[in-house]
Amino acid sequence: MSKVDHHYTECGLTNVFIAGIEVQVDDDGDEVITIPAVNELHMVIADGIVRHEKGITGEELRFLRTEMGLTQAELAGFVNRDKQSVGRWERGEVEIDSLAETMIRRLAIEKLGLTNAGIEELSRRSVPTAEPQPIQISKVNDNDRTYELIAA
Repeated sequence: MSKVDHHYTECGLTNVFIAGIEVQVDDDGDEVITIPAVNELHMVIADGIVRHEKGITGEELRFLRTEMGLTQAELAGFVNRDKQSVGRWERGEVEIDSLAETMIRRLAIEKLGLTNAGIEELSRRSVPTAEPQPIQISKVNDNDRTYELIAA
């Protein structure tokens, strides 16, 4: 069994990379990648998004909203915007304003039980950026966890 670095686009994001995923060969001789503990992986991804040093992209917002189990209308209510604003943010038509993004990061921390960060730090991070930031994750062989965030 070999290990590879995997560009994990199955979650709907284009900036997630997992190091150390095992490749197995099925009965037909094809190489197969299995992603274990997907729920844990998605929490690590969400933590990586919240920890970004720059602004959240539209696809990252959609990922966080979905992981929190919220509709666009419900998220809009939390940040005092309308549902159409959230849709425009998610489609990348308009940048997320800094105050709303800070609130979204804080909401994700609370709803998903992510690494806590103060409002001052979250506010500093909630600035638009033109370039997506990679989320680097490593698969670990640890009894307590399957993945760890390398870089966000």
